[in-house]
Amino acid sequence: MGNAFLGGGDEQLELFGFVANHAELPGGGFAELPADWLARHGQRVADLLGARDAAGRVARHALPDLALLCDDLELPPPPAFEALRPLVENFVGIPAAPLAPELEAVLRPYQRQGIDWLVFMRRAGLGALLADDMGLGKTLQALASIEGRTLVVAPTSVLHGWLREIERFRPSLSVSLYHGPGRALDPAVDVTITSYAILRQDADALARVRWQTVVLDEAQMIKNPDSQVARAAMTLEAQARIALTGTPVENRLEELWSQMHFLNRGLLGGRSDFRDRYARPIADGDGDVAARLRRRIRPFLLRRLKSDVARDLPPLSEVVLDCDLTTEERAVYDAVRAASVREIVARLRAGESVMAALEVLLRLRQAACHARLVPGQDDAPTSSSKLETLFARLEEAVADGHKALVFSQWTSLLDLVEPGLRERAIPFLRLDGSTRDRGAVVEAFQAAGGPPVLLLSLRAGGTGLNLTAADHVFLLDPWWNPAVEAQAADRAHRIGQERPVVVHRLIARQTVEEGILALHARKRALADAALEEADGSSRLSREDLIELLESA
Repeated sequence: MGNAFLGGGDEQLELFGFVANHAELPGGGFAELPADWLARHGQRVADLLGARDAAGRVARHALPDLALLCDDLELPPPPAFEALRPLVENFVGIPAAPLAPELEAVLRPYQRQGIDWLVFMRRAGLGALLADDMGLGKTLQALASIEGRTLVVAPTSVLHGWLREIERFRPSLSVSLYHGPGRALDPAVDVTITSYAILRQDADALARVRWQTVVLDEAQMIKNPDSQVARAAMTLEAQARIALTGTPVENRLEELWSQMHFLNRGLLGGRSDFRDRYARPIADGDGDVAARLRRRIRPFLLRRLKSDVARDLPPLSEVVLDCDLTTEERAVYDAVRAASVREIVARLRAGESVMAALEVLLRLRQAACHARLVPGQDDAPTSSSKLETLFARLEEAVADGHKALVFSQWTSLLDLVEPGLRERAIPFLRLDGSTRDRGAVVEAFQAAGGPPVLLLSLRAGGTGLNLTAADHVFLLDPWWNPAVEAQAADRAHRIGQERPVVVHRLIARQTVEEGILALHARKRALADAALEEADGSSRLSREDLIELLESA
């Protein structure tokens, strides 16, 4: 490897290229590096080498790492680092951003701090990941910090929510919705709002614009770097980049890499290098590597939890409602299990594809919820033990004046809920992928005299909705990813909620659903390893699938 020159601004710091444990000297030849020097500084030097641009110089986003290495080597930091010093000193010294008086009046202290940080990052030309807990007002903070021609990319379900927020908090901004047939980019407006689906379809047109700011809302949508939408996002040209998500890590640490790669290209090196040096060791429980990753991303990630900054928010409690399958339901469940589990486990152990195993798990999970979800069981009873538990709790909640959200990943299960609600004269609304006017449904439910129950599909209703009229949330079927369930629950537990919120998880006893709850705990530990002071413990693997099937 040739000489590597890393620097920012006018200064230049020379680092040697590596050949095993030798360094290439500027004047030619090689010198052996002391083993203790490599042990202390090798990882940081490797990080800096991975962050070089095409000219061999460190990108601006790597200056904090470079300054820390200089400090370790008792060298002065590069001059360009001084403007970024607050990023490595717990954000102390970030100046207050100018805001309109009417905006100042509605901001909570942590939101003011978030806006100051976002403006600081934008002015520094650095990408920023605002990863506040769901319901803490990330949209408001982003809106208060943008400047110049801005593109906002968001899930289709929240496009009109962005329009309403702009009208409410920054009415002086001109805005255009780039969506639907006949759409056209208006170069004169301040903010252009579009969806991830349109970003994927119109990637070339959107990439031709030199945006001053690009905001990705629910940025976990680009968590798979191989997806078309992630590739389209990477082509966008912008002076400043902001990503908003309450769940930067859902399943694998590579999801964090994808979002950081969009924000600050090369910060975490190449994808395979990140997997080898960070993702795998952290998944195996290496606390030192997890700590190193947290230090690296800390300047570019701001995360506050509701429990820390919104202490006036009413408490959230979680209840597991155990449901015992009836004799008939148990027979259907056991038949699904007996027909496939042993064979699938054997095939998994032999190294075959996991797709067949996922299909079996799907059937087991459906059988745990309602026999009619299983193919060939159309003559099964119209209700189930799980639905009867739901109806009993809903009747009690509605009688006491509460409102409730009922989530399922399957619209076919919601279809089976509806007759039971009608039979009990419980008024309800429904929101799923087929709903045309989502805003009208939300408005009707939020109204004081609106129906007390809202049925939602997990996909359509899990993000971007403010449903604080509800203080009870029912999750009919546990999803693989606890972050997705948390997003659903936070439709109710967010700013504006005045009553304690109770989340009810309906779990069929002695089924695969109990194994999924155990899997939740491991996934949370993996996310915490990257974002919090905790150790990573595991990742979803072939062994996890085998364990779930064998315990089903």
